[in-house]
Amino acid sequence: MSDHYYSQSPDVKHNRQVHEVSLRGFSFRFMTDAGVFSKTGVDYGSRVLIDALELKRDAVVLDVGCGYGPIGLTSAKLAEHGHVTMIDINERAVELSKENAKLNKVANITVLQSDLFEAVKGKTFTVIVTNPPIRAGKTVVHRIFEEGFELLRSGGEMWVVIQKKQGAPSAKAKLESLFEEVDEVTKDKGYRIFRAVKG
Repeated sequence: MSDHYYSQSPDVKHNRQVHEVSLRGFSFRFMTDAGVFSKTGVDYGSRVLIDALELKRDAVVLDVGCGYGPIGLTSAKLAEHGHVTMIDINERAVELSKENAKLNKVANITVLQSDLFEAVKGKTFTVIVTNPPIRAGKTVVHRIFEEGFELLRSGGEMWVVIQKKQGAPSAKAKLESLFEEVDEVTKDKGYRIFRAVKG
């Protein structure tokens, strides 16, 4: 399906819209478009993750599947002395994230088009955040956990939002097979937030 958000080059017609939203006390304006995830505004799962997220001010963060940028740009505001790298396979999402960073005057970010972790091989991070692309399938989601684990520094954390009905129990089991410690930080309307800590 070439126009799905988990495709490299969506071929659906553009339908750009600006959404104003408050996240963690910060006011944002996000430009969205057809062919990207949650184009009608910040989805509930991302909001639950953003509200739960605990970041040090100097965190080095990787946002996997950044979409048009709500999780990554909020993370950059929270980690004001750190840096956030945002990656997505979808080139339209990548361009929107760059545009939204400028629109919201967020400078401590890098946005890269990347098929999973291709563009960040060799780099390491203290935190990985992801609202994984469930529709891409369980194999892709589990690869995010496995390959993300390799990019985390010792003591680093992976924060994941996933719906119970979309595989939260198997996601938790997969995380527990990789990480030293896995906590369910919160749950809200079927969404689970997991924080996995690397030993």
